[in-house]
Amino acid sequence: MVAMPGQLFYSTQIPVCLWFIARDKRNGRFRNRRGETLFIDARKMGMLVDRTHRELNDEDIARIAGTYHAWRGDKGAAKYEDIAGFCRRATRDEIAAHDFVLTPGRYVGAEAAEEDDEPFGEKMKRLVATLRQQQAEATTLDAAIVANLRELGFWADTP
Repeated sequence: MVAMPGQLFYSTQIPVCLWFIARDKRNGRFRNRRGETLFIDARKMGMLVDRTHRELNDEDIARIAGTYHAWRGDKGAAKYEDIAGFCRRATRDEIAAHDFVLTPGRYVGAEAAEEDDEPFGEKMKRLVATLRQQQAEATTLDAAIVANLRELGFWADTP
């Protein structure tokens, strides 16, 4: 199961989910995958190419395909590992525990958050100082815009 991002198709903006179904998960070409389902959550992948259309680049496609081939046990593929927020191998019992809901996001979980070693008080002081600097810069830019509009005759001091 692969949850894809929205806006991949011109005819609709809704996200899609790809289902790959194998008749025999224990054939001799790959490892025995009976009782397992691979969930991939690729909803955050791709880049908007315009306001309404998203495209996956070659790296995104390679990551999804590589994960699938590793899980399946293809010869020459990397070793499969669950990646929080992206992919997870779930057993039939785990799926049953979720009332057979097949939404990849339910199984892959959330990606690990980066550690923030900066103490809260120091971070807030730094952010407030940055905000004040940006507000001062915005005031300067606003004054420059008004001056330019006044020079062009499009700004009057009274509305």
